[in-house]
Parts: sequence; structure tokens; C-alpha cells
Amino acid sequence: MTAQDPPPPSSPSSPSSPSSSHRRLRALLPDLTPWHSSRDFRRMWIAGLVTVFGTFLTFIAVPLQLKELTGSALAVGAVGVVELVPLVVFGLYGGALADALDRRKLILWTEAGLGVLSALLLLNTLLPHPMVWPLYVVAALVSALSGLQRPALQAIVPRVVAHEQLPAAIALNSMRWQIGAIAGPSLAGVLIAFAGLQWAYALDVVSYAVSALLLFGLAPSPASHEADKPSLRGILEGAQYAWSRKELLGTYVIDMAAMLFAFPTAIFPFLADDLHAPWALGLMYAAGAVGSLVVSLTSGWASRVHRHGRMVVYAALGWGAAMAVAGWLGNVWLVLLFLAVAGGCDMVSGLFRSAIWDQTIPDELRGRLAGIEMLSYSIGPQLGQVRAGGMASLTNVRASVWAGGLACVASVGLLAVSLPKLMSYDQRTDEHAVRMRSLKAAEAVAEAA
Repeated sequence: MTAQDPPPPSSPSSPSSPSSSHRRLRALLPDLTPWHSSRDFRRMWIAGLVTVFGTFLTFIAVPLQLKELTGSALAVGAVGVVELVPLVVFGLYGGALADALDRRKLILWTEAGLGVLSALLLLNTLLPHPMVWPLYVVAALVSALSGLQRPALQAIVPRVVAHEQLPAAIALNSMRWQIGAIAGPSLAGVLIAFAGLQWAYALDVVSYAVSALLLFGLAPSPASHEADKPSLRGILEGAQYAWSRKELLGTYVIDMAAMLFAFPTAIFPFLADDLHAPWALGLMYAAGAVGSLVVSLTSGWASRVHRHGRMVVYAALGWGAAMAVAGWLGNVWLVLLFLAVAGGCDMVSGLFRSAIWDQTIPDELRGRLAGIEMLSYSIGPQLGQVRAGGMASLTNVRASVWAGGLACVASVGLLAVSLPKLMSYDQRTDEHAVRMRSLKAAEAVAEAA
């Protein structure tokens, strides 16, 4: 992080002057340049906000419905098991597709498919006796379609946003997710309690319809002329590139370890009961997003940080520590506070992981690497649900939370010691970041000519 000497007291931009205060405030506020400069980014942002809002309604409804139908923490955690294999297979293949096909079409068709699956959840809920197995089947299919879609969603951003605006775009996209993650669970808790599960699923269906209409207006994003057809060889080439970049590899394993040990959302319905606060379930799901939103709204500082790898590690340590404290506490309001702290740490980690990815990976590999990245931040939570549910069934709910947090701190600390490339990464001097900046500058000059 760089710092400048303060101006002398007589300077008109003195720290005590209004103009200096305004500049400091603007430096903290999120950078809206991508929103103003890119029509496609605006469309994607709004469509993503609508989808995230609806998705979080279902995210709350499915574990709650499983809890009502089975009464088993293990059955709720098993959702992570059925989602895992489709996520791995289709995430890797989706990355290859994102490099070989028009990314706009891939995003649009998968969005429509996800809407159909949400409609199936609604139909099952409307049955006189809803069945358990459709919840698992739909969860697996949603995981497969998400695996196909997410690499294209991530890979298209560097095409619609200028290179120097990528950190700002990452922060804005994170803020979009956080708004939906706060509003969705908060509404879901009230909506399900007073109107029933079917309304949560119905609103999710509507959200996908609105999002698809917005995404339909995106400009085409075809594959490059040199792009190969999706193949196992192409996927392996992407994996070999990721393996050769130890700082990239570090971002993957740090996040996977943090989520594996300290992602207890599957057992939140049981934690709410243990704290004698079932009314707080929606707030538990939303608390992490509140912390993330606070970080996003003050994310202007991130542009002045250059040692991105260290920030990823420090934030993962903070995530685990906050989860451990939340598991120890018996007061629901303090639990919510530390869940929010954990969410803020997760946002910091995600911001700098994405900055490393987007500012150093070549466009021709962007889709395949986005598929690997998606696995790194998705497999951990899926396995984390299984770990949390299994440990809660063997011990108790709160022990599952605090022990997982401590295991997260220990594992991230060991990984940090083992990953000197990640800890020394500096975006000002890293050869891959410098090469990407030069390439983008040359492309801008060519377009201007």
C-alpha cells in the first residue's frame, strides 16, 4: 500500500479543508466508471441483481424445505454432495465452451434453463405431499447449468470493461451480489413464514424471466478466430497454465480451504433453533452479505493496494477467526455481528482474488481459467456444507461452527507459509500483469487509430 506525505497546514487541500475531506470520501466510495462507460456492463449488472435476488429466495427455501421434510442436518448438508460432481464436470466444460462459443448465447440459454428448473421446484412444492428426491435432482441440475454459465459470465467482463476499470467492475459486481444476498434472505424469511415456500420459488421463476430479457440485449461476444473446439486437451491446457502460475494456484487453494472448514450455512436452520431464535434465520443468511456490502461501499481503498496475494491470505484468516467466534457465542445478535465480520473478510478476499485473475490471464484462456476459478470458489462451499452437516450430526451445531473456524485459520496459515509466490505477488511488477497492461494499451491505440 502506498502513502503520500500530507500537505502543509497552509495548503488549500489541507486534511482539515472541505476539498480534502471530499477527496478522501470519494477515494473510499466505489468507482462507478464501468457503469457509466459500458452499456453491456449495466445490462449485466441489473440482470445479475434480479437473478441474485431470486436465487437467494430459493437458497433459503431448499434447506428449509428439506429440514421440514426430513428433520435431518445430514440430509440438508447432503445437498452439497449431489451438487459437487455436476459442478466439477460442467464447470470445466463450461470454461472450454466459454473460449469456443459466443459467450452471450451461452449465458442466455443457461439462464433460461435455470428458470425452468426453478419452476420445477415450484411445481413440486404445490403438490399435496411434496417429495424429497426432486430437491436433490434439481439441485444437481442447477449445479450443472451454473457450471456451464459462470465461466462465460466471468470471462465476458474483460471484454465489456476497460482493463484499468476491472477492479472497479469486480467491486460493483460484488456489491450487486451483496444487495441481493441481503434483500433475498431477509424477504425469504418473512415470505416463507407468512405465505409459504411456493411464493419464494415463484418469485425466483419471475426473476429468471426478467434477467433473460435483459441479457438478450447484450452485444454478441464471439470466440476468437483461433479458438479450438471444446476438448479434453483444451481443458488440460488451461489446467497446466494454472499449475504453472503458483500465485494463481495459491488463490484457489486458500479459498477452498477457507470454505471447506468455515462455511456452515447448511446448518443455519439448526443454529437458529439452538439459539432459540428461529426468527433470525433469514438474518443469518443475510449477515455475511451485510459485511460484504460495507466493504464494497468503501472499496475505493482497494485501488491503492498492490500486494494482492497477501490481502487474500489475511482476509481468509479473518474469515476463519470470525466464524470461530460466532460458533462460541450464545447471543444471537453477537452471532449475527461476527457473521457480518466474516462476510466482510470474504469480500476482501474475493476482490483481490478476482483482481489477480482478471488482470493477469490472457483472453484466449480466460474461459477455461474461469472454469477452474469457479471450481475453486464453489467446491469449497459444497464440501463445507457436507462437513458442517456431518460434524453437527456427530457433535452439535455450535461445535461444528467454531471448530471449523479454527481449522480454517490453521489450514490457511500453513498454506501461506507454503506459497511464497502468492505472498510476494505485486501487481505493479508481476510479469503477467505488466504484459496484460501492455497488450490492453496496444489494443486501445489500435482501436483509436
